[in-house]
Amino acid sequence: MPTCEPTIMSQIISKTTIYPATPSTLPDLKLSTSDLPMLSCHYIQKGNLFLRPPFAFSDLLIRLQHALSNALTHFPPLAGRLVTDSNGYVYITCNDAGAHFIHANATHVNVTDIISPIHVPDCVKGFFAFEKMVSYNGHFNPLLAVQVTELADGVFIGFSVNHAVVDGTSLWNFINTFAEVCREVNPVTKQPSFTRDSVLISAEVLKIPSGGPKVTFDEFAPLTERIFSFSRDSILKLKEATNNPKKTNINSNVVEIMGKHCHDPVKLSSEKVTTVIGNWLRNAVVTKPEPAPEISSFQSLCALLWRAVTRARKFPTSKTTTFRMAVNCRHRLEPKLETFYFGNAIQSIPTYATAGDVLSHDLRWCAEQLNKNVLSHDDMMVRRFVRNWEQDPRCFPLGNFDGAMLTMGSSPRFPMFDNDFGWGKPVAVRSGRANKFDGKISAFPGRAGGGSVDLEVVLSPETMAELELDPEFMQYISGQWC
Repeated sequence: MPTCEPTIMSQIISKTTIYPATPSTLPDLKLSTSDLPMLSCHYIQKGNLFLRPPFAFSDLLIRLQHALSNALTHFPPLAGRLVTDSNGYVYITCNDAGAHFIHANATHVNVTDIISPIHVPDCVKGFFAFEKMVSYNGHFNPLLAVQVTELADGVFIGFSVNHAVVDGTSLWNFINTFAEVCREVNPVTKQPSFTRDSVLISAEVLKIPSGGPKVTFDEFAPLTERIFSFSRDSILKLKEATNNPKKTNINSNVVEIMGKHCHDPVKLSSEKVTTVIGNWLRNAVVTKPEPAPEISSFQSLCALLWRAVTRARKFPTSKTTTFRMAVNCRHRLEPKLETFYFGNAIQSIPTYATAGDVLSHDLRWCAEQLNKNVLSHDDMMVRRFVRNWEQDPRCFPLGNFDGAMLTMGSSPRFPMFDNDFGWGKPVAVRSGRANKFDGKISAFPGRAGGGSVDLEVVLSPETMAELELDPEFMQYISGQWC
């Protein structure tokens, strides 16, 4: 029985405000059309699990506090606060107000208590600060909190960051930089860009309701969370199965001709059948079909999950299902944004299909629907999304409103395991309770690297139980492949 009991949470030992080592010279940064919708979302909660360092925990705390102070000089907005001016525009003021640094104790918990259970234990939620805090509250609270939790044989470093200030790309760039500074890497390898001169910056105003925006999903709904791991070999097999070409038209027609002659009342000899087929092949006009687009590993994985969850939810065939994917717009815009543009530069792409279509077609068909939407999301489409928001400025409606939605966030391309703070790389990635609802999925790189992927899947308990019995889905899970 694991000791990581739901009722036994971390104990806060101390809380400190960490200030940037050098004063900021950045001007106020206006929130964009990609930032503003996130004001109703919880702070992002992501973190890394480490084995215990080979030196005193008190020395670790001093080292991390010093490194955080220096890292904030590269990321001044994370030491700032949100402000709204008299016109209603929301900015990050880089006023060096500081970030929270929290020391917590959970020495009743072992590393294996966190990574061994089939379902993610509830005590992981205690490794993060700003529980259920909505990003709008960055007007009154730090935009960043780092919680360092001491375990029996390990350490968990949890980051809670305002979602109106960062997306996943910006968050993991900061964490990577924090780790580099802790290892005394100089200069840091990925300097952020704070430019605010793109189409994402709008003259429209988001009207905030009295009392501030609220999350748009039920924060108290019962949920089950599991990390499904897919090895490199399993991912390659899945991609091959998705991209497996269909039989050519010639083969199909030959089979059809043979079938017709086999059932013809006037029986033909084998020589005559051969002659008929030979004549057809010589006279056939062979047209070279358009090459089908290759489906990526990740789109194959998304399609697999879409089918399995749709089966698990037991919908009627006419029910419309939705698969949402967050896409990075930095490289889609023309001119492109900097790779390490700081802020949100994401848009959510919905793909719709009835339950009947999802389940009656093959894996490739589902993946093609996702693929078409991702490929078509170019500069023109990004700008269309911006214009649509400007016509109706609002916060992002996050949730599963009709019971038939899946929302994919994060990315297996994020460098989540590159965070070596001086005693080795992480053994796992975990997230807090923030922004979780039935159908929320997050993709992480697998610890083994090489294209392995972990999916953090959050579902209702009933749907999770059905998913875990789904043979098409479970055959690809690491340790399940036959």
